[in-house]
Amino acid sequence: MHGEYKVPGGKLVVVDVDTDDGVLRHVRVAGDFFLEPDEALDAVNAALEGAPADTDAAGLAARIEAALPAGTVMYGLTCEGIGIAMRRALARATDWTDYDWQLIHEGAQPPALHMALDEVLTAEVAAGRRPPTLRVWEWGAPAVVIGSFQSLRNEVDPEGAARHGIEVVRRISGGGAMFVEPGNTITYSLSVPESLVQGLSFQDSYASLDDWVLGALGDMGVRAWYQPLNDIATDQGKIAGAAQKRIAGPGGGPGAVLHHVTMAYDIDAGKMTEVLRIGREKLSDKGTRSARKRVDPLRRQTGLSRAAVIDRMIESFRGRYGLAPGTITDEERARAAELARTKFASARWTQRVP
Repeated sequence: MHGEYKVPGGKLVVVDVDTDDGVLRHVRVAGDFFLEPDEALDAVNAALEGAPADTDAAGLAARIEAALPAGTVMYGLTCEGIGIAMRRALARATDWTDYDWQLIHEGAQPPALHMALDEVLTAEVAAGRRPPTLRVWEWGAPAVVIGSFQSLRNEVDPEGAARHGIEVVRRISGGGAMFVEPGNTITYSLSVPESLVQGLSFQDSYASLDDWVLGALGDMGVRAWYQPLNDIATDQGKIAGAAQKRIAGPGGGPGAVLHHVTMAYDIDAGKMTEVLRIGREKLSDKGTRSARKRVDPLRRQTGLSRAAVIDRMIESFRGRYGLAPGTITDEERARAAELARTKFASARWTQRVP
């Protein structure tokens, strides 16, 4: 069995392993990390050899930590990262390069239709009828997108939203409210097989699915990092928020993961604070007193146009994993339009948590 894991902000860890009578055998750890002294790698392999195959990542990391020679130095590598790579090997997780990725980047769509497309396309990936898909959104109208479990009245000022012509929609994933304006926002979705994040904790799956965009931002001169649980941050402030939803496959079988990210290319902070009810508690846990300081736009950090930022992100993804142009099928489009009408544009759904 073979497993790989890219340590967030670090290097790739590769594990090859067999099992015999419920224990790990023939353990081989490798990767492009740095490790001193050389014999520390032998200690890692020996620590894992013979371990029960059902040991979780934390337990495997503890075994490694206890076995390392005094003075061991790891760079781009962690004991936990090795444990996660092992769990992914045992779960027979897939890798990004195992798939033929498809890109969907169409014209502007209404906010409710974007919500519906996320649900429909991810369900198609879960059913095996669609390849893993990167969808870049174009917004047809300004909106506030609230998380699946958020209270509408606690998050949105209805008078401010009406005054600025802001549509309010609720997505299927959790997380916080996002303030969106078509020319100021970059949003994308990944609809991926569940096997791509197999063996990862919920938190680790966020880091793994965000890793490619951190590389793309780095290529644009933006030093960004994953900030648990679901933010992408820089030393100038937060630039993006992510959210996820798991969708079961047919008959309850292996499903798919929807991972979508909204990035602030630019932002009208004054308007945002008139539309969103951003409370003191939310601001304090981000280490800032002002909503205007919570988000630092990509326009200022990159000096690039919104279109150029999107193009560079797409090319970075393509260079890593391959990416072919794709389309939404007529059937998918019809299902999404119906779902937008009956669910995502309905007061019953939007107000389901009043």
